[in-house]
Amino acid sequence: MNINAFVHEFTWGDLPEAVRHQARRCLLDTIGAGIGGRLTDLSRIVHEFAAGAFGGRGAHLWLDGREVSPPGAALANGMTIDALDIHDGYAPVKGHAGAALVPALFATLNLGEGLISGRELLTSLVVGYEIACRAGLALHATACDYHTSGAWNALGCAALTARRLGLSAEQTRHALGIAEYHGPRSQMMRCIDHPTMLKDGSGWGAMAGVSAALLARTGFTGAPALTVEAENVAHFWTDLGVEWLIKDQYFKPYAVCYWAQPAIAGTLAIQRRHQLPVESIRAIRVHTFHEATRLAARQPQTTEEAQYSLPFPVAAALVHQQLGPAELSGPALRDARVLSVAERVQLIEDAEYCSRFPRERLARVEVVTEAGATFDSGAMIPRWFPTQPPSDDDLREKFRWLAMSGLPGARVAALEDQLWNCADLPDATGLLEALTQP
Repeated sequence: MNINAFVHEFTWGDLPEAVRHQARRCLLDTIGAGIGGRLTDLSRIVHEFAAGAFGGRGAHLWLDGREVSPPGAALANGMTIDALDIHDGYAPVKGHAGAALVPALFATLNLGEGLISGRELLTSLVVGYEIACRAGLALHATACDYHTSGAWNALGCAALTARRLGLSAEQTRHALGIAEYHGPRSQMMRCIDHPTMLKDGSGWGAMAGVSAALLARTGFTGAPALTVEAENVAHFWTDLGVEWLIKDQYFKPYAVCYWAQPAIAGTLAIQRRHQLPVESIRAIRVHTFHEATRLAARQPQTTEEAQYSLPFPVAAALVHQQLGPAELSGPALRDARVLSVAERVQLIEDAEYCSRFPRERLARVEVVTEAGATFDSGAMIPRWFPTQPPSDDDLREKFRWLAMSGLPGARVAALEDQLWNCADLPDATGLLEALTQP
């Protein structure tokens, strides 16, 4: 399908019911990650930065209320979602679309003419997912390095902003080109090896995408976007509007890098199957793909180091049975039981699992007890992988768990109801008001 027609002419009525349903699941899950992310130091810092450096009108900081420019809101709210590392993702591109798309969407609600309904909001979100994920596939197929998600989700943000602004076909083409050119082509493995608040670049992708469409509206030029227009990537776009990549997004039960999550699943399965006390474990051997073995920190000093670790979250999951803000920050980073178990985790590269990455994330866990018994998990995939997705109830429970870490129960219940029934809203700006209240 013609990309411009897809961006501007696709309607709620054109979307299959399964796509509509997945869109509201992604919206709810991403907003929950953003609310939970507000508890992090990263979010506090970037909110203050946006308020000072991106003054303006038209958008607001979540759970803060301060008004800033749309690019500033997209940056701060996108980085806040990224901060907790519990948002959805797309395995073939080794990255995340929603973490940029949702904040870009909310940052631009007040830019267009007239009200935006819940159905239009969800349709715009689907447009963003489809453009972003295909741009990611094209970039990974043609670039010489592994870039953070902001490098390609910026194009999805530019597309949904172009839709909201009602840009012409030529302006939309330039918006995609500007977003591709200025999207942050930062090196993901650098952040894996040296975890800091840089994370996956989604906040910068959101800012770049929103800015690109705003620039294109004024006549700024930037075409072509090679990940869209080059002949050698044309096959990624032929099924646009026919096959729906949003349906293949995975969801995360734990607030750590997805590469560590098959090992967490395997370790917890063994513990529960054999009723193993933490103190009875002598060693944990994790056989997994190369990239996951790079998550090697055992005694993280920051939330980011804990999230880009494999030994620490495996140990923390054994001790706490969940991994959210409380388990990955502050005193939890110094929990003696967790640190002791983390020292017993061995990372072993497995050639077969390497060959099946990134389409699959696999790990096999062996737990050796103090009594000399060895238990083997067999090959494990992450919990909630697309082949075994969470139920609606699972995602709604996850939303409540994250949101109630920072908001009163009544406000959480009202927001959950609005998000889940978004398609029934005649005016979606009420969602923005609910999100921005301090």
